[in-house]
Amino acid sequence: MADKQTFEAVLEKHPKMDAAGITIPFDVEEVFGKRRVPVVIEINGEQYRTTIAHMGGRYLIGTPKEYRMRAGIVPGELIVITLWQDLEKRTVEIPKDLAKAIKTIPGGLKTWEKLSYTTQKEHARSVESAKQPETRIRRIQKIVDSMTRS
Repeated sequence: MADKQTFEAVLEKHPKMDAAGITIPFDVEEVFGKRRVPVVIEINGEQYRTTIAHMGGRYLIGTPKEYRMRAGIVPGELIVITLWQDLEKRTVEIPKDLAKAIKTIPGGLKTWEKLSYTTQKEHARSVESAKQPETRIRRIQKIVDSMTRS
């Protein structure tokens, strides 16, 4: 396993969206043995769990707005990043009403467990972010429908 990697980089703003990320200045595959690596990044003492992406011939890490605010960083700024491979199992807390709906599907929990961490996280986030009860119910139904089709 690779040790912690510390480097400086400019936080790059996406040209069309309210998004920002960091280009990793080393060969991730050489250091970690694969291109897509779950990592923990730390900037200004704030940690964030993510996965390194390989796009357009370079290695990138996206930085969500909430994380940028916590770390006190803005696009265009030169920052010091420390990252290391995240070896902890990633789990998602399922909202209670979504869990109840999943349990109504034959083999529903097993199907849920087979979903990628990111898919589970996005499903849970979509339910939790609903502002209206009707929206929440609709989103849960959509998730259940997608799980019964797979």
